[in-house]
Amino acid sequence: MVGCGTLTDKDSELNRLKEIESHLNGKTLIVYWYLLKSGKSLGVREIQRELGMSSPSVASHHLDKLKELGVVEQDSYGRYFLSKTIEVGVLQVFSKVGRFMLPRYSFYAVFFTTLLILYITISYNVINFSALGFVLVGCLIFWYETVRIWRRRPL
Repeated sequence: MVGCGTLTDKDSELNRLKEIESHLNGKTLIVYWYLLKSGKSLGVREIQRELGMSSPSVASHHLDKLKELGVVEQDSYGRYFLSKTIEVGVLQVFSKVGRFMLPRYSFYAVFFTTLLILYITISYNVINFSALGFVLVGCLIFWYETVRIWRRRPL
């Protein structure tokens, strides 16, 4: 019943993500990124020291913003942890692998590079230069995109 003025669940979630995206920038995004990478609960002073913030109150301010957005919660010891992972803005093009945040294109880049190495290794005496060219272009494109996205990471 979108035409009658009520929002569906999907529209409501989309509006919520837009609100989070509008507030998740600058130092707040860097704090979120750090919590996402660490994968554990952290205290205000730990975050302040690791991110080189001028005082614990600055870190606390950004953590409070994240708490208001509903992506961070506080445990009984006063440490902050992610309660919800979101993919908005630059975060959409990264995947978490263990403690690492990797650009999604890096998986394709590694695949095409492996394919190129295998192709050269297996058929080194009868190389089809058209096939070699296609795989090489794929490698170059995906590595270029990987590096370009890596440079846009918040931290």
